[in-house]
Amino acid sequence: MNIKTILASAALAMTAATGALAEKTKVGFVYVGPVGDGGWTYEHDQGRKAVVEAFGDKVETMYVESVPEGPDSERVMTDMALKGADLIFTTSFGYMDPTINVAAKFPNVKFEHATGYKQADNVSVYSARFYEGRAVQGHIAGHMTKSNIIGYIGSFPIPEVIRGINSAYIHAKKVNPDVQFKIVWAYTWFDPTKEADAAKVLIEQGADVVLQHTDSTAPQAAAQAAGNVITFGQASDMAAYGPMPRVSSIIDDWAPYYIARTQAVMDGTWTSTSTWDGIGAGMVGIGEISNAVPADVKASAEALRDSLADGSYHAFTGPLNKQDGSAWLAAGETASDYGDDSLAGMNFYLEGIEGDVPN
Repeated sequence: MNIKTILASAALAMTAATGALAEKTKVGFVYVGPVGDGGWTYEHDQGRKAVVEAFGDKVETMYVESVPEGPDSERVMTDMALKGADLIFTTSFGYMDPTINVAAKFPNVKFEHATGYKQADNVSVYSARFYEGRAVQGHIAGHMTKSNIIGYIGSFPIPEVIRGINSAYIHAKKVNPDVQFKIVWAYTWFDPTKEADAAKVLIEQGADVVLQHTDSTAPQAAAQAAGNVITFGQASDMAAYGPMPRVSSIIDDWAPYYIARTQAVMDGTWTSTSTWDGIGAGMVGIGEISNAVPADVKASAEALRDSLADGSYHAFTGPLNKQDGSAWLAAGETASDYGDDSLAGMNFYLEGIEGDVPN
């Protein structure tokens, strides 16, 4: 083999290698909590790992955890874009405006924002119908409470959280008309100390069931220490606390969505979309109902889950009134996703819930 042939072969090999590197799709993830939170961020990172498993060396993923919602998130997103990210998932509501701002500066990068509502040509939004899972939790909670006081730890008073409170309440009330909800706002997604304190306050107020829309397992630990208090896993199964206090859970499964959207970028078919899936599509799962729940309650909860999944029942079906007694949904009417008084913009409690929605 002469020198020209050797050089030509080397050049072809280098070109092939360069092409292979160029084809690698870079995917970034911005997380509001630590990947070990046992809840929300943990499940998003499971989705990232699923992308790696699905595509192998065709993808390169990067992530930054515990990124505050606000200006610092713009810095993180910008850094990912400058590092060559083709697709960036921003996984908390408070990243909405930062995502839009950074996307405008990088029109060739695709962005996916979780739980928000602002889109652009290169920004999609996605969320899950967590309120369907809250309906199942409320059903179990209404049956299981002995004090008739159910506590709820809220993160921030945004529509996603308010929907969950309302859904849990009306389904607890359906099976137990004497149920009372007490709500403590933690004003954090992840702060184990604040979450534990919120759980303790609710337990001191008589709650023997505690639901949460925060991300750590601290409320589970507080309930376990108190004894005879029931909890539910949030975003992840939190099965380590089963069969008591954790008797079931809402599990967020982001993997299929993350894989599909990464594939779309690879195929060149990605477009800006709005996705809002629930139990039926598998984005919301109901964790195993433990043997601490009576068999008949478990069976009825599973029937409710199945009716939500197949669409034969909607979690918000009238008659339902707003907190002030004014009509919201007539008998048999179901809530709309968008528009006036819609689920997407829900900022009011339903009749029977005490207290005000914080501004």
